[in-house]
Amino acid sequence: MTKPATAKFEEMVLEVEFDPVGAAGTFSSICGLIDVTINRTSNIDTSEVPGSCDDESLPLSIERQVRSQEVTASGTGVWARQSHQKMLAWWRTGATLNARLRNKNVEDNGEEDDIYEETGPAILANLNNGRTKGQKVSSEIEIQWDGVPATTLVPAA
Repeated sequence: MTKPATAKFEEMVLEVEFDPVGAAGTFSSICGLIDVTINRTSNIDTSEVPGSCDDESLPLSIERQVRSQEVTASGTGVWARQSHQKMLAWWRTGATLNARLRNKNVEDNGEEDDIYEETGPAILANLNNGRTKGQKVSSEIEIQWDGVPATTLVPAA
């Protein structure tokens, strides 16, 4: 029996290029995030169509198709000083910055043409902080990509 290959915490990386889109820069992780969730959503349109043209008394049939797709990321963690000014500036300006999700496990061990990176312009939709006595200041974020991120594949060997 073969053991399944899995990814470690540090192998799924959410990063932001904290320079304006189109400017040369370096991607940096958002320091302090200890939980990150990536959501890939297909928005579906539903239509009721005749189930039979010969017998209109029969129930209608449901047909669906993808209207649009979106990718978002949410994260929670400790509000790290290293990211404080960058995140506040991103939210305050409403700027669109490049963000990427990298799967280092796939990048290093994937098969040819596996997707290991998704990159594209994104907006910081939510930036929340909280405090609890005796605890560190917490953070919650939500990033929304402007369109579906472009993918990078594992190159042929």
